[in-house]
Amino acid sequence: QVQLVESGGGLVQAGASLRLSCAASGRTFSSYAMGWFRQAPGKEREFVAAVPWSGGNTNYADSVKGRFTISRDNAKNTVYLQINSLKPEDTAVYYCVLKAGLLSVVPQAWDYWGQGTQVTVSS
Repeated sequence: QVQLVESGGGLVQAGASLRLSCAASGRTFSSYAMGWFRQAPGKEREFVAAVPWSGGNTNYADSVKGRFTISRDNAKNTVYLQINSLKPEDTAVYYCVLKAGLLSVVPQAWDYWGQGTQVTVSS
């Protein structure tokens, strides 16, 4: 079993930055992808960003390109999401995810989910 623990969320004003972190523990894979989804109130869960084991060929949702940066530190089994120029529409619970193999934008493709961290952006 894998446990994912997110941190770094909070209440910020529009234009601010946040850095989310997610540490993985438990069962390890030879290689695994990590990523982030988010869910706003009344909306479906949506893909945000993902990064493969190698750290290259990252994938972003169009809505966050240029403002969000995903990275990982394999020595620490940790993935990060740097969020700049926050907008009120970024308000959501952000979930860390992990899967073996290739990246996916489909929630059902991810094997493990964290409990989520709340990001609230005031205008």
